[in-house]
Amino acid sequence: MCGIVGYIGAQQAAPILLEGLSRLEYRGYDSAGIAVSGARGAAKVFRRVGRVQALAAAVPAKTSGRVGIGHTRWATHGAPSEANAHPHASSDGRIQVVHNGIIDNAAALRARLTAEGVELASETDTEALAHLIARSTEDTLEAAVVSTLAQVTGTYAIAVVDAANPDRIVVARHGSPLVIGVGEREMFVASDVSALVRHTSSVVHLEDGELATVTATGFRTFTREHQDVTKTPTTVELTVEELELAGHEHFMHKEIHEQPSSVERMLGGRLDDRFGSARLDGLRMELRELRGFRRVKILGCGSAYYVGQLGAGLIEDLARVPADAEPASEFRYRNPVIEPDTLYVAVSQSGETADTLFAVREIQRKGGRVVGLVNVVGSSIARQCDGGIYLHAGPEVSVASTKALTHMSVGFALLALALGRVHDLSHADGARILAGLQALPGRIAEILADEQLIADAGRRLADARSLFFIGRVRGYPVAREAAQKFKEITYRHAEAYPSSELKHGPLALIDADLPTVAIIPDDDLVGRNLAAAHEIRARGGRLTVITHKGVDLGDLDADRIDVPRSEPELDPILLTIPTQLLAYHAARTLGEDIDRPRNLAKSVTVE
Repeated sequence: MCGIVGYIGAQQAAPILLEGLSRLEYRGYDSAGIAVSGARGAAKVFRRVGRVQALAAAVPAKTSGRVGIGHTRWATHGAPSEANAHPHASSDGRIQVVHNGIIDNAAALRARLTAEGVELASETDTEALAHLIARSTEDTLEAAVVSTLAQVTGTYAIAVVDAANPDRIVVARHGSPLVIGVGEREMFVASDVSALVRHTSSVVHLEDGELATVTATGFRTFTREHQDVTKTPTTVELTVEELELAGHEHFMHKEIHEQPSSVERMLGGRLDDRFGSARLDGLRMELRELRGFRRVKILGCGSAYYVGQLGAGLIEDLARVPADAEPASEFRYRNPVIEPDTLYVAVSQSGETADTLFAVREIQRKGGRVVGLVNVVGSSIARQCDGGIYLHAGPEVSVASTKALTHMSVGFALLALALGRVHDLSHADGARILAGLQALPGRIAEILADEQLIADAGRRLADARSLFFIGRVRGYPVAREAAQKFKEITYRHAEAYPSSELKHGPLALIDADLPTVAIIPDDDLVGRNLAAAHEIRARGGRLTVITHKGVDLGDLDADRIDVPRSEPELDPILLTIPTQLLAYHAARTLGEDIDRPRNLAKSVTVE
């Protein structure tokens, strides 16, 4: 959710913190703050409600200090305000803390502090940490942090600075990501490597239960039992240029248009022409193991769940193995039956989605096999899973996911193909799917070339207060994801239904003020889908139809968007692309903040 940045070294900290926070703003943006300190004296603290730009304007250019921590907030405890913004301090200002996550027993900790005479300045859970660390009787800052965390239940990534120990930052992780950036006689801390790429490509990932002392000349990692942990830095393959707008008005627009090249990159080296299959070495499985699975269960949250439904359909189509998708947020709370012959698949763009990570651990605790479809190398879910398929979509800054979602769909197609070829899918059908996958980048480019037509349709949907998205079988997950994308960035109410369900209730809502986007591929159900579209028009409803070239709509009055044909199993991947542009151009017409929609964050690291 929120973003953390820290610096210690020979440079002035404030500009580095502000630049890093601006790169993390997609993780939380209702308030921001920094604390900067020098060799002695209390830290200089600046906090502002709103974006990092407002904070940067409030920080004097001559602010000095070579140690500092910063934070962008996504509210969990307390409304956005300067008082609730991080960093949070002890009563004497000596301890400053930034925190991602949620402290579950915060109310009890705050009540205890109040009873002991502490005057709390905020409504947050984080403030309790600062007071507890300051009131600790331990001899070192590290020991004070450990003793405080022993009193805490919940999730956290924290960074702590102490005016009495100005040569260090102490950090800790449990359930929220935290990385250390290794520089030349300078060190960095961040919740996401994107905050560090301008300064270093060498990083160390903390695991749950680990802490670190970070100084200008190095770092020491250790456990809560004060046992040292050896960490070897790894190299991050990420450039500053990948995090720039590159001439686009919004990151979402840029990321939509990156899809032809990014999908081509993802497929590189993964298509096995000889055997008509997919080469997925990251699964870390022999073919015999893969063949042994009798069921596939897919777990994801939000859009990843909807793409999981699409993936389940692909797996059943190609492998003839029962498959279904379930919200990861609900999975572990229903005491699920974990079967040894079920392959569990965890799907997450960031690889840090807390609900999905906890589901993975629950499965593994009960002996299940879990693989991941994850975009971020070195992320928590990627490291936790038994194997997986990296999406290789590149960085995705916009909160509303587009290219990563397309890569998830492609990842499921590869997995379904590999499963199919160890079951009953013929070499000829395998080669057919391979050809369809190889053609995807060019076909996505064809759709994007029609952006103006799609933009016009999107602008005409912008005035609707509520919309339906409909589709059947392969088209239904497309409709669900399309509705999600529309509501995320336009703030319009949008619902998805199977076309066949309209007459069972939702048709009562159809009128001229409630438009419908209908997904109508040229498949066995095209006639039934067209019949549903005519039912909508007969009741005065407006229609936008996403279909294949050559489908005869007859006298149906509708905005028409054509997509090129693929193999039937792969059609949903292409049918999704126009829905991204529809949502984007509707939101742009409404003047919304497309990359940073209200109340949402890119990486949901709390339950």
